[in-house]
Amino acid sequence: MPEPAKRDPNAPKFLEISVKDSEGKVWSTLYAHAKDFSTGSVGFYASDKLTNPVSAERYQMSMSFTLIGSKPGK
Repeated sequence: MPEPAKRDPNAPKFLEISVKDSEGKVWSTLYAHAKDFSTGSVGFYASDKLTNPVSAERYQMSMSFTLIGSKPGK
């Protein structure tokens, strides 16, 4: 895998993310960990399953945060 074009030396090892509804009720708290993506870019990635605290319906989610300009060759 090629080396990223850049890295953020001040980036933390993880981000804590709270998922809340429009009334502020927390559905889940998850962590996005630092990741080197297969594209060569760097950033953070998280995935989780959430439960609606009212209806008990379950949802699946994923998030990625990519450092702009980190993709090799750009």
